[in-house]
Amino acid sequence: MTTEEERPSWQDLAQQVQADRDRSIAQVEPAIPVLPETLPSRVIDIPRQHLTPLELAITESDPEALVESLAAGKLTASSVTKAFLRRAALAQRLTNCIYELLPDRAISHARNLDDYFAEHGKPLGPPHGLPISVKAHIGLEGQDNAAGFVGWLGRKDSADASVVKILLKAGAVIYARTTEPQGLMALETRSNITGTTTNPHNTATSAGGSSGGESALIALRGSPLGIGSDIGGSIRSPAANCGISGLKPSTGRLPLIGISAYAIGCETILGVIGPMSSTLGGINLFMKAVLGSKPWLSDPLLHPIPWRDHESHIHQDGRNLTVGVMWNDRVVTPAPAVTRCLQEVVERLKLVSGIAVIEWKPFRQKEALEILTKLYTPDGGEAFKGHLELSGEPYTPLTAWTVRDAPGIEKLSFQGVWDWTFKREAFRYSYLQEWNSVAPDMDVILCPAYPTPAPLHDTSRYWGYTSIWNLLDYPGVVFPVTKVDLERDVKDITYIPQNEFDSWCYENYNPQKQKDVPVSLQLVAKRLEDEKLLQALKEIKDKIGLPFVDCLA
Repeated sequence: MTTEEERPSWQDLAQQVQADRDRSIAQVEPAIPVLPETLPSRVIDIPRQHLTPLELAITESDPEALVESLAAGKLTASSVTKAFLRRAALAQRLTNCIYELLPDRAISHARNLDDYFAEHGKPLGPPHGLPISVKAHIGLEGQDNAAGFVGWLGRKDSADASVVKILLKAGAVIYARTTEPQGLMALETRSNITGTTTNPHNTATSAGGSSGGESALIALRGSPLGIGSDIGGSIRSPAANCGISGLKPSTGRLPLIGISAYAIGCETILGVIGPMSSTLGGINLFMKAVLGSKPWLSDPLLHPIPWRDHESHIHQDGRNLTVGVMWNDRVVTPAPAVTRCLQEVVERLKLVSGIAVIEWKPFRQKEALEILTKLYTPDGGEAFKGHLELSGEPYTPLTAWTVRDAPGIEKLSFQGVWDWTFKREAFRYSYLQEWNSVAPDMDVILCPAYPTPAPLHDTSRYWGYTSIWNLLDYPGVVFPVTKVDLERDVKDITYIPQNEFDSWCYENYNPQKQKDVPVSLQLVAKRLEDEKLLQALKEIKDKIGLPFVDCLA
């Protein structure tokens, strides 16, 4: 029997994981070069200095172009996989975004795909040979799945998650697992297992969370397409911070079997998985590949709805695409950089034929935030605390805030859970009535994804611009627009914050410290209108030429 004294400390357990990660990177061939100890704050360009011309050509390609080249036999799955393994290894050295690489598994599968192509003269499926990275709590057979808790280390998945099985069967290659925060509950990717993941545009800023490993890796072109998860902004926050695209789909569209999380069975606020990519085309490719397998036939949790991208969901009966602009949520005022970004998009949209722009006022945001606070931690944070106590690890700053210290957190009785869940349903009903009565022709809502560009580390406390859509179960997609401009995005020193959240975000906005980071926006549609959402964004991007600044260049 192991005594308390013999049990490894949480620090020792974490070091074992980091050592395993380092060994997985050491298996990558050819070995990546040793990087200087001192690096600039902007590390986006560094991988381009250390890869071969072929590796650069492969990893700088958009996922849509890659699958075309793979399907035509112009590239092999093995060459593409090896290129992304090397770039992912570099990305880890630059931003600490990798939980572990899977070189043996990935290269073996890629070679099998090449053999299939040689024998049949065609790809196995739409994503044939495309490397896809996964957030670490998405289950892989035989691999650790700690969901951000040191005390969960050693728990191994007995099978691949459903979404992984679907993608592998269609020909994708799973080659990297990415970092996640403690317990998955923060808009920052920091855990006691792997440390802090940094933003490659400015390493003093956050890559976002909880899918920040994915966003940093994709921004560095170490992955063409990845899988994140989102219960309050965990796909959209990282995508916004790192200047990539990320979709939070409606619940019941993508399978969750095989995903690990401490509150996976709690249905007060449901989480989802979703795609993250350097392009909007990559998002569509993922949704089409997964839903093309008809996963609802074997998963009763899913809606029997295929990916309906073959039909038009906008301009019905010749109508304009109507975009409602929500400038702020009346709780936290966006920083000058975000407001400028939104103004520039709106000004150009107003000049486009076929698109109508209207104002959309936030609806009872304070009530929504109160409901969210109660339903994220209906046990008052007790379960989270218990999982930390398994190893003795301390809270990280933002998870302490999210599940313990934020105003309004309390342990609810059974009746309390029922009452607040009913308030959730009543709020959803009221919001839809407001949409239908005030703006019946509005197709989508355009709004900020976060009050500021990528925040400084440990300051991402306000979830309101993303979590409202989790409460409503509306699909949301984030997309890059521009980057911080030190001359035009100066802080308004005359502004008087209106509340605690507003003051926190105002005090932590500093364009000089946030230089070089992208500024992104969010587009939202009604529940289960995911296809309409992506079609609307594609039209907006095409008509006004988004992004205005290529932040990944």
